Amino acid sequence: MRLRTQLAALRAKRGIGAAELARQAGVSRQTIYAMEAARYVPNTAVALRLARALDAAVEEIFCLETPPTASGPAEVEMLGSAAPGMPVQICPVGTRTFGVPSVPAWWQLPPSDGVVLSKSGAKATVRLLIAGCDPAMSVLARHVRPANVDLVLAGCNSSEALRMLKNRQVHIAGTHLPSLEGLVPKGPFAVITYAEWEEGLVVASGNPKKIRGIEDLVRKDVTIVNREAGAGSRLLLDRSLKKLGIAAAAVRGYRNFAPGHLAAAWHVYAGLADGCIATQAAARAFGLDFRTLASERYDLVMRKEHLRLPDVARLLDTLGHLKLRRELESLGGYKTNGTGRRVA
Repeated sequence: MRLRTQLAALRAKRGIGAAELARQAGVSRQTIYAMEAARYVPNTAVALRLARALDAAVEEIFCLETPPTASGPAEVEMLGSAAPGMPVQICPVGTRTFGVPSVPAWWQLPPSDGVVLSKSGAKATVRLLIAGCDPAMSVLARHVRPANVDLVLAGCNSSEALRMLKNRQVHIAGTHLPSLEGLVPKGPFAVITYAEWEEGLVVASGNPKKIRGIEDLVRKDVTIVNREAGAGSRLLLDRSLKKLGIAAAAVRGYRNFAPGHLAAAWHVYAGLADGCIATQAAARAFGLDFRTLASERYDLVMRKEHLRLPDVARLLDTLGHLKLRRELESLGGYKTNGTGRRVA
């Protein structure tokens, strides 16, 4: 037998915040989140106080159900390529289960739930799967852990993230594209602001080649690293070149691609390129110089039906935390005045 709960749905229906419900029930806010995720079974007194606060019967809030008998391991569909022996993280989305390659950072081994043997035989825990290109998603993942929310991050560009969302492969897509038109249908999706960031030209520390703007990218002594088609940074570069009447073929390195803001900035840091288009936070991470080209909003897009998921509710609640906003602002180039605001 396992516990099934409607606590999150009833709390949302009554319009009661987690902190207020915790106060009335005499428990902590973290305990409310744990009960909503069915990870904590309340005693009789707490259950009765919850029922009184929500104007509902205890049986409406909690019940026991018999879990279905497993017929065998669930098939895991990989998002991205993974060779045998490579560590992966696993996350269910709806009725399907997806695996995300767990790529190591330069200074640490990656988190993982196992290694790739085949496309089946893996067991998944309850998580939220987010696709997108903002390195600061790792900051959000760290801040939601106290609320018992585990984020699995699939790194990809904005267009690819929206494609995955449309195909029901992820719970949330991160995007900084100027428009969603043609990428996801109108109506079933909600858009929540994560932050506004500065994006622009990243060059070596001290700017030894005196690169002051896009017009300098046509110089023969300048080579860039670009982003793949569909990336917001690639679109920004293309718009900037078009505005100046510069052909892409005139830019050395235009067809050299790096998979992400940090990866592009690392190419500049390592001397493999003289410049790239990336965020100010990516430039600061490697001590590089930065020249702003645009201020853009990075949004979290999700299906409206997923707004009812307890883990999504806790994630959205976390967006309002002052500690999260302060850390984002300290990274450089992030503004959080609109963080957590629903814009569609």
